[in-house]
Amino acid sequence: MQRRKFVSGVFAGGAAWGFPRQGWARQEPSARDAPPMQAGEVVIERPATGQPHSGKVLAAIQPHADDIPFFAAGTVAKLISEGYSGCLIRMTNDDKTGGGTVAEGELSNEKDNAAVAKALGLGKVFNLQYTNHEMDGDSRLEIRERLILIFRLMKVDTVVSYDPWGAYEENPDHYVTAQMVEAACWIAGMEKDYPEQLDAGLRPHAVKEKYYFARGPQRVNRVVDIAPWIDRKVEANLANKAQGAAGDHGARLRERLAEQKLRLPILGDNDDSANRAYIKNIVLDIDSEYQRGVPSDRAVGRKYGLEWAEAFHYIGPAESVLEQYIRQNAVAL
Repeated sequence: MQRRKFVSGVFAGGAAWGFPRQGWARQEPSARDAPPMQAGEVVIERPATGQPHSGKVLAAIQPHADDIPFFAAGTVAKLISEGYSGCLIRMTNDDKTGGGTVAEGELSNEKDNAAVAKALGLGKVFNLQYTNHEMDGDSRLEIRERLILIFRLMKVDTVVSYDPWGAYEENPDHYVTAQMVEAACWIAGMEKDYPEQLDAGLRPHAVKEKYYFARGPQRVNRVVDIAPWIDRKVEANLANKAQGAAGDHGARLRERLAEQKLRLPILGDNDDSANRAYIKNIVLDIDSEYQRGVPSDRAVGRKYGLEWAEAFHYIGPAESVLEQYIRQNAVAL
């Protein structure tokens, strides 16, 4: 998935994205104690104190090396800082992106993907190596089984990935990944599916919590405050040099303006500061970059009274009707 030209135009209105009016947003200190979602309600997930997620495992899953950096790097960095350990799963080999030959682009993306994991504090990387843009022709049963194996092996509690219900998604790698992640989260907890994995010593382990992002219309019910981690998100995007917003875009813009006897103060006085500022102040601020009305992190944050934010469809651990009834009606003996 190669990024298109930057500075793409006006952001679409919140209604097209399923964002309720700002006044409907409910404040929550952390995802760990958010109650079940109600239709039309947006929870604002703010930084948590301490490490409330200590012992939990996060899987950040992306079809391509630039998906998590662009859409969810702030949230991933937040969760890792709050106690998660984690892994990065890249579904394709990214062989249709990057400079040089197909093989050179594939190698560059593999190196970038490892650098993204390091920038976000994800300790393990899985590269599943499906051919870029061709996942709709691959065996979905195989994809699902491989994800189930990883979920059971790593004992994954939470995933961050594309929304399986995201509308108008034209990239088959995106929607196939999303659908197989959703199915694998559930089936990984079943006791009779893939018994050979169980015979090898793995145990059933369902994934209970999901942060789904999309690059089209989406039912958003969670907005994550990523302001303390915005520079980590910049680092993750800076690591993604073969595609995306990294590389030397800022340095080249600074050079072009200098030839016109102009300068943008935000770009600073050297190439490194220019590249970082370009990501933070243009890509994540004034430019949705997708040419389809995707709000920038700054725009999402502004809508909810935050400086920087990422939007998701969140699914948390389900509380049974019986447990709800007990919680609401039980009295002390």
